[in-house]
Amino acid sequence: MTDFYLFSTIRNGIIGKKLYERKVVNDLGNVSSNNENQYEKLIRLLEEQLAQTNQQNKELSKKLDQSLKQNEALTEQLRHLTKLLYGSKTEKTKYNAPDGQGSLFDDDPPFSESEHTEEQSQQTISYTVVRKAQKKKRNDSLRDGIEVEAVHHHPKNTMCDCCQGQMIEIGSTIVREEAEFIPARMKKVQHIEHAYECKNCKGDAFQKAQIKRGKAPQAPIQRSMASPSVLAKVIYDKFMQYLPLYRQVKEWERYGLITNDKNLSNWVIRAVHDWLSPIYEQMKHLMMAKSVLHVDETYAQIINRSDGKSGQTNAYNWVFRSVPCQGPIITLFQSSLSRARSVLEDFIYGFSGTIVCDGYSAYDKLKGVTFANCFAHIRRYWLKADSKNGRIGVNYCDDLYRLERKFKHLSPSKRRKKRQKYSKPIVDKFLEWVETSPFCGKNALAKAAEYTLNRANGLKTFLNDGRIEIDNNPAENAIRPSVVGRKNWIHSVSEAGAKAKANAICLSLAETAKANGVDFYRYLLKLLTDLPNLDIYQHPEILNQYMPWSKMIQA
Repeated sequence: MTDFYLFSTIRNGIIGKKLYERKVVNDLGNVSSNNENQYEKLIRLLEEQLAQTNQQNKELSKKLDQSLKQNEALTEQLRHLTKLLYGSKTEKTKYNAPDGQGSLFDDDPPFSESEHTEEQSQQTISYTVVRKAQKKKRNDSLRDGIEVEAVHHHPKNTMCDCCQGQMIEIGSTIVREEAEFIPARMKKVQHIEHAYECKNCKGDAFQKAQIKRGKAPQAPIQRSMASPSVLAKVIYDKFMQYLPLYRQVKEWERYGLITNDKNLSNWVIRAVHDWLSPIYEQMKHLMMAKSVLHVDETYAQIINRSDGKSGQTNAYNWVFRSVPCQGPIITLFQSSLSRARSVLEDFIYGFSGTIVCDGYSAYDKLKGVTFANCFAHIRRYWLKADSKNGRIGVNYCDDLYRLERKFKHLSPSKRRKKRQKYSKPIVDKFLEWVETSPFCGKNALAKAAEYTLNRANGLKTFLNDGRIEIDNNPAENAIRPSVVGRKNWIHSVSEAGAKAKANAICLSLAETAKANGVDFYRYLLKLLTDLPNLDIYQHPEILNQYMPWSKMIQA
């Protein structure tokens, strides 16, 4: 019994020990499992933090790149604005200095190369400069046909001081010539119509009274003191001398005509509407029959706008110019409240051909119209990118212009052949260089490259037609008087001076007359004298005789 009890006790102890060991092992396993879970959670947490940090680094790097690009663009803009404010305004290239002459302020390879050795410094180069003798010309002169008045100066006493005998003239000398100004003067012209009656017929009871009355010529403006000469002078001074009407008032008062600027404005608008507008419309009709036009636009200002917008909002003056190879040059202006494509569509309705223009988006997608883009604008963009690549772009453009100067006097067909042979390879090489170069960002180089590639097709148009110019400079030159006058006129008070075509028509006639070698004042005087006495509305073919290039006007 005792042995059995002892055996049971030992067995229970062994079993208890095993159970305890098993429990310990289980507890250790649970602890290990918990540690592994914690480690996995920690690793996942660290991985999430790392991913978040990487994402933040990417965002910060992106912001840094954007900031650097923005800083580069602002630096480029600051440099450009500083150049505009203090630098030269010319667009002539500074990279091809004549006769090897370089600028003191530009990077020049000879000054950046290594210093010459003593042996190289001792080399002597001699050259001869040939200068042409230039005749000195006066910077002032009088044109031929000016009235000449000779003022003779004789000695007060022609008696000889020695023998008291009478002296004889042996010669004369012109000691100087001077210009004398005779101020204009005002006079009142009274048109008096005289009536005549036949006394014999008046005494005969069986005859009707015979009366004849002289007929005065029609005035350009009924019931107005404005004669053709006064109207021509007012329009000439405003659109050729750029003298605003309010400043003309004082000058007219000096001459003896008491008026005001509102009255002058009404005179101009009425004369344009009645007599100059038909000339303008006839010119437009002739222009739309051509196949090549230059088009450009510039801003203006109209105070009282019909569209309800503020007077500070820009209005626009459009200019249209024909080419010399298609007959006499015609330059027409069109005033508009906007720069929209609809303005262009309305004006050129019925036109079919090629329009030479800049890169403005309105010059696109018009039925029957091909657009040729301007190389002067392309060159301007590369000139702004004042760098090595910018110089390369300018040099390509300069090479094309150098060829154009040689082809200038050729016929359109010969010029097209020369362009195909010499200019086309340069254009293709230029566009290929721009396309393959890694220009990116918002700097001047990237903008020049983008501007060039977006207009690649339009830049090639001039190669296939000798009538088309390489740039739009004719239109820009034609619109320049409008820009100069804008600084003096400041604004138009209402659309009666702009949209109703008064200013546009006067500018059109002024530029067309100038392009055809006609004095604008005399041309206006002829129109305002003759047209009021002609039936131009019933017989519009009469207007062909009053075009600036007609034989009657050119005589």
